[in-house]
Amino acid sequence: MNIPSNTSKPASRNPRRRSGPKRSQARKPAVDVVPDPTREIAYEIVRGVIENRRMLDTTLNRSPEAKAADPRDRAAAHRLGAATLRHLGTLSAVLEPFLRKEPPEPVRAALLIGACQLLFLETPPHAAVGTTVNLLRRRELAPFAGLANAILRKIASQGATLLEGLDQDRLNIPSWLWSSWKALGPGVARRIAQGLKEEAPLDLTLRPGVPSPEEAIILPTGSVRLPAGTRVTELEGFTEGAFWVQDAAAALPARLLAAQAGEHVADLCAAPGGKTAQLAMTGAHVTALERDPARLERLKENLARLKLDTVQTVCADAAAWQPEQPLDAILLDAPCSATGTVRRHPDALWIKRPRDLTALVETQASLLAASARMLRPGGRLVYAVCSLQQEEGPEQARKIAGQFGLKPDPIKVDELPGFPEAVTPEGWLRTHPGMWPELGGLDGFFAARFIKEG
Repeated sequence: MNIPSNTSKPASRNPRRRSGPKRSQARKPAVDVVPDPTREIAYEIVRGVIENRRMLDTTLNRSPEAKAADPRDRAAAHRLGAATLRHLGTLSAVLEPFLRKEPPEPVRAALLIGACQLLFLETPPHAAVGTTVNLLRRRELAPFAGLANAILRKIASQGATLLEGLDQDRLNIPSWLWSSWKALGPGVARRIAQGLKEEAPLDLTLRPGVPSPEEAIILPTGSVRLPAGTRVTELEGFTEGAFWVQDAAAALPARLLAAQAGEHVADLCAAPGGKTAQLAMTGAHVTALERDPARLERLKENLARLKLDTVQTVCADAAAWQPEQPLDAILLDAPCSATGTVRRHPDALWIKRPRDLTALVETQASLLAASARMLRPGGRLVYAVCSLQQEEGPEQARKIAGQFGLKPDPIKVDELPGFPEAVTPEGWLRTHPGMWPELGGLDGFFAARFIKEG
C-alpha cells in the first residue's frame, strides 16, 4: 500500500538520491540497542496505519509495548504518531526526492517519524536522527540505518526550506476527501485542512453549577476548553465527576433534542456516554443502548464516575430493540465514517475509503427507520453524525424527511446563541474543523431534527 496516493513530486528540488540496501541484506539480525518507549510505540502506530489501515487507538490498546509503557510515554507516543499522520502527505513529499525507489514500508514509517520530529516538532536533530536510526537497528532493518541517517541529516540541515513551494493543505488530505469537502462550500476544504494542522485542545462539559477551571476558556456554546496535552485525570474534580470530556461540537446534538424532566428518552448509540450524561442531567428518564459489550462497559464506567445511576443501560442493536412504551425523544448519533473527528484522529484520513460509506449509509437508514417506530406521535428525533460527508448528513436528512411519519423540525439560529454560522439555511446543524480558528477549531458534526406526526 502506498499512502498517501495524492502526494506529488516536488519540482523545485533535486537533491542527490540514494538507493536503499538490497532486500536480501535486510534479513541480517537486529542490533542490540536500548529502546526508546515513545518512539517505539509511535513507530508501531504509524506502521499500523500505513501498512494495515489499523486505527491509532487500536495499536495503543492492543500493543504489548504500549500497554506496559508509562502513561506519559504513551501520551508522548500518541502525540508523535498523530503528528506524523497529520502531516503525512507533506512528509511523503519531502522524503520522495531523497529516495531512488520506495523503501520497505517499515523503513518508510521510521523516516516519516524522523522527518516529522525535525520539521514540525522542533526535536533536536541529534535526538530525531539518532532515535530513528535506532528504530531500524533494533530490527531486521539495520542495513537501512545508514540510509536513514543520511536522509535525516540532510533534512535537518535544509530544514524549513524543504517545505517551500509545497501546498501542505492539499497534500495532507486524501484526494477523495478533498473533493467531497468542496461540497461544503467555497474554500471550506482548505479551511478544514488548516484546522487539522495542530493537535486539538481538550474540551469539557461541566455538570450544572460546577465552576470552570481557572486556566480554561468558555466557548460560545458553553463548553470549556483547555490546552492540548492537558491530562484530564489530573484536573480537580475529575474523580468526583464534575465534568466529562466532550468536543464542543459533540455537545450540540443532545442540546438540540431539548430533553425535559420526566420525559422518556433514548440514546441509541450511546458509548462513550457524553451525550447520555447530557440527557440525564435534564432529569429525563434515559435509556442508553450500545450493542458492543466492551463499549457498553466503558459507558457504564463513565456514568459511574459521573454518579448517574438513574440511566438504564442496555446491550442491544438499536435496529432491533423496542422500548416498553413509545418514547418522547430519541438521540441517534449513528455509526459513521467519523471524518469530522480527524483533527483528533488523523489516522482516519488514511484508513477510511470511499467504499466504506455504502455500508454505513445503509446502517444509518436502518437505524432511522427503527427510531421512527420507537417514537410516540409528537415525539422528537435528532439524527447526528460526526461526519463531513454529504451521503451521511444532508442526503440522509433529505431521504428520511416525510418517511415513517417524520417531519423536519428546522433548527433555529437562536437555539445556538453565539454560533449562528453552525445553522444551515435548511435548518440543519453543520460544524467543521475550519470553524473557530481563533479558538482552536472544533470537530465536524451534522444534525437534523424531526417530529413524528400523529
